[in-house]
Amino acid sequence: MTATTIPSEALGRLKNGTVLVLWGPGSSPEDVQRFSQELSTHQCNRVIVEHFERLILSGHSNSIFDVVLSNLFEPHTTEHSFDLLSEIIRIMKTNGIMCGKEKSDSRILANLKLAGFCNISSEPSDHSFSAQTPNFEVGSSSKLSFGKPAVWSLSDALVDDQVELINEDDLLDEDDLKKPDAETLRVCGTTGKRKACKDCSCGLAEELEAGQPVKSTTKSATSSCGSCYLGDAFRCASCPYLGMPAFKPGEKIQLSERQLNPDL
Repeated sequence: MTATTIPSEALGRLKNGTVLVLWGPGSSPEDVQRFSQELSTHQCNRVIVEHFERLILSGHSNSIFDVVLSNLFEPHTTEHSFDLLSEIIRIMKTNGIMCGKEKSDSRILANLKLAGFCNISSEPSDHSFSAQTPNFEVGSSSKLSFGKPAVWSLSDALVDDQVELINEDDLLDEDDLKKPDAETLRVCGTTGKRKACKDCSCGLAEELEAGQPVKSTTKSATSSCGSCYLGDAFRCASCPYLGMPAFKPGEKIQLSERQLNPDL
């Protein structure tokens, strides 16, 4: 194995770069030593040789290697597992390059992608591959700046003398301002029966208990809900005014005996 067999893209990174040479079982230590000495002639800043089994135990710092040359020596028996590639990419710098060989290349490309490498290429004829690290550090983060959501607000241009606003005092007429008579508000006894409701609050129950004569009430547009005069859409199912047109509040409506005593 000589440096001339290294891919051209890796040769351009050797000068002033930190290089890691990985070798595995079955390879000749003499070949590894000879190869590392040859790399020194390319003006490398530093060349470190590690055995695959000792790589994780070495405890290298993050982002220190520009080039990693892996398993380039016969018999190329080491398999690049996902855990091994994850450790390699951790100790490589951004935009670093890795070149290697693996005879059982069925999973090497998938493991390279899962570990985080990019620009992956392979050559099946000689079982070689190359990959690069991304241009950002592993585990780095970047703040995402999102614009503030638009909040609707009434423009000052709309609030001026040209905009006609409704005077709230004009919404009420004189009839709305009149104080209602207590007799017209009474609910009990409006159906012709002088009997107080269960929860009487109009005073009829007290009058009956005291033996006072019950004041007659007019058949006026009053009810428990107070909205009968608005029309059928606002009337209860048992309302005696069902079917009659809407009328003004306080208007006296004469009901027939059939309406006052509906068939049940």
